Amino acid sequence: MSPMLIAASEGENPLIPPIPELVIGLLAFVIVFGFLAKKLLPNINKVLEERREAIEGGIEKAEAAQTEAQSVLEQYKAQLAEARHEAARLRQEAQEQGATLIAEMRAEGQRQREEIVAAGHSQIEADRKAASSALRQDVGKLATDLAGKLVGESLEDHARQSRVIDRFLDELEEKAEATR
Repeated sequence: MSPMLIAASEGENPLIPPIPELVIGLLAFVIVFGFLAKKLLPNINKVLEERREAIEGGIEKAEAAQTEAQSVLEQYKAQLAEARHEAARLRQEAQEQGATLIAEMRAEGQRQREEIVAAGHSQIEADRKAASSALRQDVGKLATDLAGKLVGESLEDHARQSRVIDRFLDELEEKAEATR
């Protein structure tokens, strides 16, 4: 038969161990617990404390790194804003300088154009005077030659000839200006 059946038939409870076994077990438990508490528990507590300190130190380091990263980010943002402001200022200065340069170039071009036009007018006036003088001489010579052929004599007195021709051409010019 089984030991439980035997114990049940004798009137003992099978779930309660015998007293000597209970004392020996309790004594063994106290010895093992005492050994663990003296030798193993301090090492376990030491490792747990080191781990807790490492975790707290890691958290503190992470917070410090995050704070530093945040400050660096703020610095970069400030530098970026300053660089954008500087770029906008430089762009504005360049536009102003460009506008000034364009205005100067236009003024220089206008001045050169006016010089060229004035030189052209003076050249035209000089050419007109030269042509008028040459025309007067040619017309005078032709008129003198024609008059000499009509009269049959040579009209070689240059002073008189010049006065007659000039007077005749002046009268023609006055009539031409009056008709305009």
